[in-house]
Amino acid sequence: MFLSQFQHNLDDKGRLMIPARFRELLEGGAYITQGFDKCLMVMTATYFGQVYKSIEVMSLADPTARFLRRLILSNAYPVVADRVGRILVPQNLRTFLGIENGELIVAGQGEYFEVWTPALWAEQMAQLQDTEANNSRFAALDISKTNSAS
Repeated sequence: MFLSQFQHNLDDKGRLMIPARFRELLEGGAYITQGFDKCLMVMTATYFGQVYKSIEVMSLADPTARFLRRLILSNAYPVVADRVGRILVPQNLRTFLGIENGELIVAGQGEYFEVWTPALWAEQMAQLQDTEANNSRFAALDISKTNSAS
């Protein structure tokens, strides 16, 4: 599972160092694609396959489904970590982030991890640290339920 957040550099060749604890999770292959909140998403091949299967069954007649398909699939690239643990971030995804090199934030999200510019990650963190907003934002989500058999 991808957990925690790390600060890593994107080198001048567009390679991002992957946190050591994430590398073994990527050994079976991975995909990088555009995320939903001005970030990138890196998914294991298995999880990307699950996402693809979910998208694949959506109606092509639904304009929202077509937008989602374009967002995820047309921006998806297979990635493999090199021997020192770097992945290549394709040029169009670097352009989307607005960065050619420098520091990036790698943030675990369970089944995948996100890649953020430090400024946009700081905005996310400021929103997440607003406890008053969180009380109303998350009130309808019951994370205390479990799926155990009765």
